[in-house]
Amino acid sequence: MRHQKTRHKLSRDTAHRKALLRNLCKELIDHERIKTSEAKAKAVKPEVEKLITLAKRGDLHARRQALTALGQDKFIVYKLFEEVAPRYTERPGGYTRILKLGPRRSDSTEMVYLELV
Repeated sequence: MRHQKTRHKLSRDTAHRKALLRNLCKELIDHERIKTSEAKAKAVKPEVEKLITLAKRGDLHARRQALTALGQDKFIVYKLFEEVAPRYTERPGGYTRILKLGPRRSDSTEMVYLELV
């Protein structure tokens, strides 16, 4: 049964949504703080949390899984495994936070900062 298996669709088809989430994950790992809409932040947050948990494992299989998830970007995977993951060795979860900024002027979309804790 598929109870409670729905994801955020973000008004995009599957390929566009996967590309968007992949790019947001890469930007968050690279810059450690991104400004985006609340809906996109809530959609990408579990993806980044899974990647950091994967990086905490630190083995070769985890590295290859992260490469697959992040689109073969070796520099981002290196930063994830060597700089980001060691910060959270003692933390059991909750690696990101969402800070609300208020509505965007043009279309009143709720804007937030998504950052690594």
